[in-house]
Amino acid sequence: MTPPSTFRADVLAGKRILVTGGGTGLGKELSRQFVSQGASVHICGRRENVLQATVEELNATAAHGGSAKYHICDVREADQIEAMVDRIWAEGPLTGLVNNAAANFISPSVDISPRGFAAVRSTVMDGALFSTLACGRRWIEQGLPGSVVSMLVTWVWTGSAYVLPSVMAKTAVHAMTMSLAVEWGRNNIRVNAVAPGPFPTESAWEKLAPIPKANVGAASDEEVPMGRFGRMHELCNLLTFLQADGCEYLTGQNIAIDGGHHLAAPSTFAALGKLTPEDWAEAKALVRGRAENEKAQRSAG
Repeated sequence: MTPPSTFRADVLAGKRILVTGGGTGLGKELSRQFVSQGASVHICGRRENVLQATVEELNATAAHGGSAKYHICDVREADQIEAMVDRIWAEGPLTGLVNNAAANFISPSVDISPRGFAAVRSTVMDGALFSTLACGRRWIEQGLPGSVVSMLVTWVWTGSAYVLPSVMAKTAVHAMTMSLAVEWGRNNIRVNAVAPGPFPTESAWEKLAPIPKANVGAASDEEVPMGRFGRMHELCNLLTFLQADGCEYLTGQNIAIDGGHHLAAPSTFAALGKLTPEDWAEAKALVRGRAENEKAQRSAG
């Protein structure tokens, strides 16, 4: 059954959109919808085998002239982003950017190492800043409009325990969104953000809900007023709206799409306070084991 949509089938025809971290998770699903609606989508990440497989999958279902291409790029490195955007621009300017690349882990804040904090900050905050500036400079120099959408969280309003590096980095991108919306408004560049609630994706879900028996954190839908997790087409439709024509007066906003969760619950991970030291040790062991398996699979591939 085709998910419901309020848009015409080719609503993004002619659009050229860069999705950072588009090889997996939410970025992959957003890219899938964009290419099915006629957009030329560029995805980037660090693992070529993952990117290549995703592009092949997306192109198999593309429609209305849509297509997908990939670029190997570490968004933590400004030089790599500039080189990638130069390559893309050589074929034609982008019309939109989705800052989706992210990193996160759950941990008591007293256990966070400088290296762990930097890994999250550099991907989330630095990556969004470098990507936004790379596109924004070119749009302004060429007198072109543009649409930036950053994938944020409701924690920018409420804070959230046990994910402190992500909270701090995402809040910085929230501030960037509001600031650039004002600065770039005269250039017809819209800068918005989206704050999804729980939308299950395989890799992120396992890291943020590593102990299913605890039924806390991202794994629980008990405190969502609508009583369920988000459905991917609902999030994709919102991003389509923000990348399509027709809402040019909308800028500087962070739109929550979470079934009312942040209005009713104390915070996404507040219930992790129930975990014992033994539970945390189990969680860390599970996450470490999954990470080692992923590394082994990449080496084998």
